[in-house]
Amino acid sequence: MFRLAHLSLGNRALIALITIFASVFGVITMSSLKQELIPSIEFPRITVITSMPGASPEVVDKQVSRPLETALNGVEGLESTSSTSRNGVSQISLVFTYGSNLDRARNQIDRAISNAKRTLPDDVQPQAIAGSISDFPIVFLAVSSDKPLSELNTDLQRLSVPRLQKLDGVRGADVTGGANRHILIQPNAASMAAGGASIQSVRNALTNNGDLVPAGTIEEKGQSLSLQIGSPVDSLAAVKSLPLSGAKAGITIGSVADVSIKDDARTSITRTNGLETLAISVTKKPEGDTVAISHAVKDLLPQLEAELGSNAKFTPVFDQAPFIEKSIKDLTTEGLLGLGFAVAVILLFLMSVRSTLVTAVSIPLSLLITFIGLSGTGYSLNILTLGALTIAIGRVVDDSIVVIENIKRHLSYGEAKLTAILTSIREVAGAITASTLTTVAVFLPIAFVGELAGELFRPFALTVTIALLSSLLVSLTIVPVLAYWFLKSSPNGAGEAPRSAREVQAQAHEAEQRSLLQRGYLPVLNRTQKHPVLTLIAAVLVLGGTAAMTPLLATDLLGRSGENSMTVKQELPAGTSLEDTSTAARKVEDVLLGIDGIRDVQVTSGNAQAGFTALTSSGASNSSFTVVTEEKANQGKLQDTVRSELAAAGTAGKISVGSQQGGFGTSSTVDVTLKAATSEDLRKASDSMVKALTGVPGSSEVTTNLAASQPVVQVKVDRAKAVAAGLTEEQVAGVLASTISPVPAGTVRIDTDDFPVQIGEGKRFTSIAALRDIPLPTASGPVPLSRIAAVEQVDVPVSITSSNGQRTAQVSVTPSGSNLGAVSAEVQQRLKTVDLPAGVSAEIGGATTQQAESFRQLGLALLAAIAIVYVIMVATFKSLVQPLILLVSVPFAATGAVALLLVTRVPLGLPSLIGMLMLVGIVVTNAIVLIDLINQYRNPRGGNPGMSVADAITHGARQRLRPILMTALATVFALTPMALGMTGGGGFISQPLAIVVIGGLVSSTALTLVLVPVLYRLVEGRKEKKELLRQLKQRPGFSPAHDDVDAEFADWTTGMVPKLSGRRAAPGSPD
Repeated sequence: MFRLAHLSLGNRALIALITIFASVFGVITMSSLKQELIPSIEFPRITVITSMPGASPEVVDKQVSRPLETALNGVEGLESTSSTSRNGVSQISLVFTYGSNLDRARNQIDRAISNAKRTLPDDVQPQAIAGSISDFPIVFLAVSSDKPLSELNTDLQRLSVPRLQKLDGVRGADVTGGANRHILIQPNAASMAAGGASIQSVRNALTNNGDLVPAGTIEEKGQSLSLQIGSPVDSLAAVKSLPLSGAKAGITIGSVADVSIKDDARTSITRTNGLETLAISVTKKPEGDTVAISHAVKDLLPQLEAELGSNAKFTPVFDQAPFIEKSIKDLTTEGLLGLGFAVAVILLFLMSVRSTLVTAVSIPLSLLITFIGLSGTGYSLNILTLGALTIAIGRVVDDSIVVIENIKRHLSYGEAKLTAILTSIREVAGAITASTLTTVAVFLPIAFVGELAGELFRPFALTVTIALLSSLLVSLTIVPVLAYWFLKSSPNGAGEAPRSAREVQAQAHEAEQRSLLQRGYLPVLNRTQKHPVLTLIAAVLVLGGTAAMTPLLATDLLGRSGENSMTVKQELPAGTSLEDTSTAARKVEDVLLGIDGIRDVQVTSGNAQAGFTALTSSGASNSSFTVVTEEKANQGKLQDTVRSELAAAGTAGKISVGSQQGGFGTSSTVDVTLKAATSEDLRKASDSMVKALTGVPGSSEVTTNLAASQPVVQVKVDRAKAVAAGLTEEQVAGVLASTISPVPAGTVRIDTDDFPVQIGEGKRFTSIAALRDIPLPTASGPVPLSRIAAVEQVDVPVSITSSNGQRTAQVSVTPSGSNLGAVSAEVQQRLKTVDLPAGVSAEIGGATTQQAESFRQLGLALLAAIAIVYVIMVATFKSLVQPLILLVSVPFAATGAVALLLVTRVPLGLPSLIGMLMLVGIVVTNAIVLIDLINQYRNPRGGNPGMSVADAITHGARQRLRPILMTALATVFALTPMALGMTGGGGFISQPLAIVVIGGLVSSTALTLVLVPVLYRLVEGRKEKKELLRQLKQRPGFSPAHDDVDAEFADWTTGMVPKLSGRRAAPGSPD
């Protein structure tokens, strides 16, 4: 690396030109990077949603969930499956191992669904929703107007959706919440009887007409023309004009029935700020810029509102852009503050504006080169990469500090400028290269970390790596050139006689020793060198204190992201009608909208059966609220206010309040999954588990997804009586279905929309007794239903959940604070005491297993990082022992990190562990710079003998005190704004990381300057003594009677007489 610096100094103009070009390209690249919340990563989860309106959970489970789950179990890389069947909706969740090829999985899922359709009911259409970040809406809009929702839905599909999809980077714009429509043919009984028509003749007319049948080709005037037979049924008029076979001549559908387009029965109601609305979710392409798309959508809204008319209004309920922009702005502000603090520290130590500016140039240059690297690797500007850049600000200046400080010191010795620069770089080039490589190398294991930690922090690791390598390049190229141009040599004072280089150097050394730093440090260094045992005992006590503090740490996974939104759920008794559920939800809405700090409230009551909202629907008698709050509001206190206000208002049902469900693919609850062979055992186990886990310290609520039962009317056919009457169970079911429900009669396409056709509206029954009296046609005449079947009201589950074909229930404990580890430990402890029915198994999961797996993998990465650092240092020092001395700094880094986490009450989570990983590389850099110089002083140079171990330690530690403190304090002060959370943006990741690095750097730096020299002297001093004794014994011409015995035993490297005693003392040795 010294050759690189030598080459740069020989081509100064070229280096300056390259620097200018790199800066320009860096600025251009920075402005063109796309902005996202987090990197475009894929979470290994795909959900398949199927709508089956009107079906009970048992029917959905039997006819949809089970066949689909069986078909989907053959998909490659599948880790587990679970299905939930609710009224009219089947939801199957497929979890894959991290690293699975989800594109391949999607294709296999589509094929599996296609193959399974043969066994599914005809009118169901399974829809797969993947777990990629780009699959989640970046903008979620609520749309309201004076028009009926069905008309608004049509207008949105016709006018608004095409315009949104034309925006650059938009992948799709999906409308949800709108009622589907169908063509209703309502027969007139009198007209049907007069015309001799029947329901079957109407159905046959629709089935047998409207198809285009290819019939070959014909030749016409030299042209070959395709022949097709039939005319399409593509309007209500065409439906009305269809003739009925078997009826009187001239009878058409329109003459015996009313034909119209009607809305389907509603299964859910969505309101935004009190108004019934539809929802548009806008998703982006993987390469799309989230912020740019959001702004484009917002700019388009006034035009869309004007096109729709009828007081149409678009309300953004969810928008990623403001949070992204705030996070980026806040992290940028913290980075600039850190930059200012770091420059101030350098100026304070160097007391030279020129030296400070030359050093500070490395920060923007390194960051601009990093932007070029990010663009080349395809990463975006997000809270992880920007957090990495902000943290790197304190580190990218380190190499330049060491170079400039050494150059300035050599210039003060009176050396010629070029000589001083080359000598300085020769001294430190190896050390800063090794120290930078060790810091970079600790991130290498991140490439092999799987699960969430690897997916999230891989871009972070790459960003820091590019920044640090850039800083090394800058410190060895442009910094020496700038030092040559702008730093001044140290001239003799005015009127002073010229002095020799030796005199100038001696005077400079004397001035250094008189400095405040040296006067404070040297006594400490000397005392610890004289009392190594006491120093080591103190160090062991510090480690013991660290070990004692560690169990006191709270543990978490990622913490709160700080997004300005929360969720509220309202659960009413099973069987509550949709209208009553909506009425109860309106009361909650009114309370929420009256609380200061709440901006928008969107509620969905009932079961959404399509699109993204189907993922968050929780049942026909439940309501889910998405609450958008003011950005500056204290989110934690606002949630407490919401809980107390709702409790005081006496709202119906059970109310639960929480933050948006686990961000970034994480779970926000500690889950216990129960599996049982029978529903009764599952119910007992669920009740026992809820009772046992209620009141866990640090938790806010305990819930179970084993829903309460709901009443349904069950018709049980007596097969023997049915056969006696000449009927089968299937025939009875067919008669009942055609009496109670409309008769399906295919579909009709009008323009671009397919409308299901229904004949009749079905008969409404107001009592079970009326249902029992339904006449069933038999060969001997009609008989009432009650004669061959039992009709009674029974209770069935609101939802049915199974996993891999086995019935399951999930009991969830929601942590109220940030100590997920304590809640998990208590849940595991209580789990052991629960008496479960025979055959029932319980397994803990959710956030607990995610945290345990992430911690385990990062723990292995930490050990791998230490091993890699050791290998690099062995290569640097060509010794197996000296690197072990340096690694002593690592455990002491944990002392400050743990202490500062406890003081600031920040939990230990993924960001904190990444900070620990960084510390492994950071803390050894100071020790490398120190030991490298000590080793240089021990080696003979320029004809001068090498120093003894003691002198080399004293001189090396004294010379490296200032750069070590400068680099440490520059990093500490650069990270201080982030650690304090001065702006709050992206703090859930960057703040814990900064706290860990600051605490660890402070403690490890202090111990590096004290403990490492002590250990070095114990190891190398012992080797020196052994080598000295060996050489003394082998020395030829030894004469005890020599006049100057002391001179004969004098060390030829230092001129000092070794102090030996006992039997090994040579004759004439001093007493």
